[in-house]
Amino acid sequence: MRSLFNPEGKAMLFFTKIAYSAYLNLLWLLCCLPVVTAGASTTALFYVTLKLAKDEEGSLTKSFFRAFRQNFRKATLIWLILLAGGIVLALDGYVFYHMRFENVFWTIGTAVFLVALAAYAIVLMYVFPLLARFENTVRAMFLNSLMLGMRFLFCTIAMAAVYFLMAFVVINVFTPAVIFGEGLCALLCSRLLANILLLCEEKARPEEVL
Repeated sequence: MRSLFNPEGKAMLFFTKIAYSAYLNLLWLLCCLPVVTAGASTTALFYVTLKLAKDEEGSLTKSFFRAFRQNFRKATLIWLILLAGGIVLALDGYVFYHMRFENVFWTIGTAVFLVALAAYAIVLMYVFPLLARFENTVRAMFLNSLMLGMRFLFCTIAMAAVYFLMAFVVINVFTPAVIFGEGLCALLCSRLLANILLLCEEKARPEEVL
């Protein structure tokens, strides 16, 4: 029992980071409210959770808002591109679902749509963690996100599972779990991404790392 309440023990560190994830989720939600700032908010969230994954806590609030300001312009541009792409994919999905023709053109179109949807999901999961850690052009961020997602497929599947399970729990099991929401998802995904980003850092020039 003593080890359970030991401030330096693994159990207390675990619960502390869970509490951090709830606090960060609140910051993320507040900074996402204008919608257009969701990209900058997500980048700031991953900036902090990637540090937490390496046990580099520091000041959560200061780190979050510093990253929010530093990445605002690029993150907002990336988010608006993703938002527009998501709207297009949603409309395409609606059309394909309601126009189910049993012919080769519908089959090919559906296949292309599913590939595009998978690529979109990969970029959406990787681009903001990359932006939180590296400086690069918007085009390079998109390409690197897609390449990393395909190269480290197990990590990609695990990250997708994290988001799916969180959505499932909130919707079907325990709605108050929304208090952890994106904060906990980002923390878990940061754990999965830690070694991958470390590998990227070793290959990147020192001046490219924030």
